[in-house]
Amino acid sequence: MMKIVTILGARPQFIKASSLSREIKDHEDVEEIIVHTGQHYDDNMSSVFFDEMRIPKPKYYLGIGGGSHAEMTGKMLMAIEEILIKENPDWVVVFGDTNSTLAGAISAAKLNIKVAHIEAGLRSYNMSMPEEVNRIVTDRISCLLFCPTEQAIKNLSKEGFDSFNCGIHKVGDIMKEGAMYYSKLSKPPLHFDETIPFNLVTVHRAENTDDTIKIKSIFSALNKIGENSRIILPLHPRTMKVIESLNIDTSDIELIEPLGYLEMIWMISNSKKILTDSGGLQKEAFFFSKPCIILREETEWTELIENNFNILVGSDKTKIIDTFESHVFNSNYEMDFYGGSQISKKIISIINEY
Repeated sequence: MMKIVTILGARPQFIKASSLSREIKDHEDVEEIIVHTGQHYDDNMSSVFFDEMRIPKPKYYLGIGGGSHAEMTGKMLMAIEEILIKENPDWVVVFGDTNSTLAGAISAAKLNIKVAHIEAGLRSYNMSMPEEVNRIVTDRISCLLFCPTEQAIKNLSKEGFDSFNCGIHKVGDIMKEGAMYYSKLSKPPLHFDETIPFNLVTVHRAENTDDTIKIKSIFSALNKIGENSRIILPLHPRTMKVIESLNIDTSDIELIEPLGYLEMIWMISNSKKILTDSGGLQKEAFFFSKPCIILREETEWTELIENNFNILVGSDKTKIIDTFESHVFNSNYEMDFYGGSQISKKIISIINEY
C-alpha cells in the first residue's frame, strides 16, 4: 500500500487536488491523507464546501493563517513535520506556489520523504512575488515535477533541472480537469439577473490593492467601462477594505458577495469578457473561451499572451479601457496548451512507477 500525504492551504488548491483524489479512489493500493494548513480559511471552506464540491475532508486541519510569511511558514513546518513523522508516507504531494506548498515540500525533504510538485516549472520572473520564491524552492527539492505546459518544461531546462536528480513530466493542467468536471455542477449566484449580459472582474492581488495609485486607476477604468457595459465584481475582503478606506467610487460597478467555486465557474462560462489579476482565472477564461484582460504587468501563462487570447494591461486606466473597447482577441479556442483529459491518471501512474 502506497501512502500519499497531500498538503493544501488555499481554496484553489483543493479544487485542483479534488481531481487527484477522485483518481486515487480508483486505486485500492493507494491511500491519501489530506492536510489543510488553514492558510486561506473562509466560510466558503466549511463542511458544506467539501460536500458540495465532492472533496474528501482533510484528516488534519492546522489552523495556521495570518501573520508574516516567515511566521506562517515556520508554524507550518513544525506542524507538518509532526504529521509526516506520524503518518510516514511514501510521498508528499504539493500544488502550486503558496506558503503551504513550500512548507510541505521542505518538511518532507528534511525527512527524506519524496516530494511531487504539481504545477511545476511556472515562472513570472518577478522575485518580488513571494509565490515566485515558493515555486522555485519547491521545484528544486522535489523528486517529481509535473508541468502543465511546454513553457514550464523549457523554464526548468533553462535553469539546469535536466541535470538534477528528478523526473520532469509534462502532464497537462490539472486545473483544467477540475474546471471541466465542476462546470457540469455549476450554478448561477442566488437572485442573479441572468437576462442582462455581463463582464466579470476580480481584483485582489496585493500588488494592486496595496498600491493606492494602481487601485484607484483600476477602479476608475472599471467605472468608465461600467457606464456602457455591465460590470460584475465579486468583492474580495482585502479589496473591500481598500475601497472603504480610500473611499473609491464604485457607482457604475455591480459589487456582489464573494462566490463559491460552482457559482464562479458559472459566472466565467456565461460572461462576455473577463478582467482579472488572478492567475487561475486567466486560464479558466481560456478553458471557457472568454477574452481575458489581465490587470498585472506579468504572467506565468505566457502562451495565452503570445497567442492573443489574453492581454496584459497592468493598472493603466487608458490601456484598460482601450483594450476592453477595441482589442480584437484570438477566437481559436481549439488550440491546446494544457493537455486533454486524464491528467490525474497520468500523475498517479508516474508516481507509481518512480
